Amino acid sequence: MNGPAVSVVICAYTEDRWEDILAAVDSVRAQTRPALETLLVVDHNQALLERLTREYKEHRETGEVRVLANAGPRGLSAGRNTGIAAASGEIIAFLDDDAVAERDWLRWFAEGYADPRVMAVGGRTVPVWASGRRPSWFPEEFDWVVGCAYKGLPGGVARVRNVLGGNASFRRTAFDAAGGFATGIGRDGDEHPLGCEETELCIRLTRARPDAVLLLDDRAVIHHRVPRVREGFGYFRARTYAEGLSKALVARSVGAGKGLESERRYTTRVLPAGVARGLRDALLGRRGGAGRAGAIVAGVTAAAGGYVVGSVRARRGGVTFSVDGIPAGQGGEGGSS
Repeated sequence: MNGPAVSVVICAYTEDRWEDILAAVDSVRAQTRPALETLLVVDHNQALLERLTREYKEHRETGEVRVLANAGPRGLSAGRNTGIAAASGEIIAFLDDDAVAERDWLRWFAEGYADPRVMAVGGRTVPVWASGRRPSWFPEEFDWVVGCAYKGLPGGVARVRNVLGGNASFRRTAFDAAGGFATGIGRDGDEHPLGCEETELCIRLTRARPDAVLLLDDRAVIHHRVPRVREGFGYFRARTYAEGLSKALVARSVGAGKGLESERRYTTRVLPAGVARGLRDALLGRRGGAGRAGAIVAGVTAAAGGYVVGSVRARRGGVTFSVDGIPAGQGGEGGSS
């Protein structure tokens, strides 16, 4: 196999996604460009850890699929850091546990690293709505709410400030330069569905390596399941508010200039155009137009409110996060056979 070896990390936390987890692993094993290994990192759930260990027992000796316990605090960031520490590949790719990758996913990732300056390559995440179709009021500009690529991202292969964590890859040397994912920013059991840990990492990486190139390749496609609970306006509002909280932490870490650079373009160009399209559709009698325009306004308002609250908490020292290096050998096999 030509090119760099790729390890794939999938973080899991609940048995409710059992079939999704198996499908995610199967999609990695079906790649046209084989992965060196798949690392399943289980986040502080002993029952799931033991069940997955039994499921992939036959793959333990070959190392094709390895099941690990999160060696850090509860949360996605620490789980990813555990996977990074245990991975053997020159490239480390991340796949959500409720997503499946198209067969050429790793091929496109690996191709991006032909340029030695490239430190990260992300892909396009397509929503798979549990109801069978997108809710008529749900604007494509806010597909990031459900962990997917959104209207406003560049097409083709393009340089970006940050990749999106559920469909992304990094050179191992990126973590040597910048450390791991920050704990306390991303999803970690908090009452709000936080995020932005990959944004903070990517900005930290380009500060540590000013020559680093980060790419988005929309040919590297995964399909991400969106459960019905996330199709409702209540989740939309909660997630946009949480995004504001998270962005306040990112700004605290890397400064508002870099931390909000892409968001300024998004809110001043992409979103006004989305509101205009929604209102035009409403005037033309098209279904959902007014709802989409209203959802964009509501989403911006909720995110702004979250940012204000998060900024106040950060100034008062009420929110903390940490960035650690990736120690060699972190995260061993877990569970019983």
